[in-house]
Amino acid sequence: MTRKNPAKTKTRKPASRIEVRKSGVHGRGVYATKPISKDTRIIEYTGKRILWETVPADLDDPHTFLFGLDNGKEVIDPATGGNEARWINHSCDPNCEAIEENERVFIYALRHLRPGEELFYDYALQVDEPRTKEVEKECECNCRSPKCRGTMLEPKS
Repeated sequence: MTRKNPAKTKTRKPASRIEVRKSGVHGRGVYATKPISKDTRIIEYTGKRILWETVPADLDDPHTFLFGLDNGKEVIDPATGGNEARWINHSCDPNCEAIEENERVFIYALRHLRPGEELFYDYALQVDEPRTKEVEKECECNCRSPKCRGTMLEPKS
C-alpha cells in the first residue's frame, strides 16, 4: 500500500490587531482593529540600529521616528527595517507604553483598548540642550488630552 503525502496547508499569518491609518492627532496613527487586553505586548519597535553620534543634528523631518535606547549610545531608525510601530503617536495621557527589554523596544497596552481606538505612548523626549520655550515649541504636542503638558519633551521633574 502506498501512502499519499498529506495535503499541504498554507500557514496563515494571524489577522493583525492593529492597522495604520490617518490620525486626527498627527499624520498617520496606529489603531486597534480588535480588543487588546491590558498589559498585552502589541508590537516591537523595529528598525536599523545606529549610533546617536551619526544622527544629523539638523533633521528637517517633522516626524519623530528615532527611538533612543537606554544605553545612551544607540537609536532605532525605522526608516530602514521599521514597521507600523513608527506611526504610534505621542500623548501626554497614553494608553500604551514603550518598554525596553534586552535592547529591544516593545509597545504594551496600559489598559484595555477597544477596536477603532488609536494607540499612544508618551514620547518623553530628552534633549541635550537647555530646555527653553523655543525647544518646547519645536517639540509641541497635539494630543489634545486634558492632561496635555504642551510638549512631547519628558515631564519636568
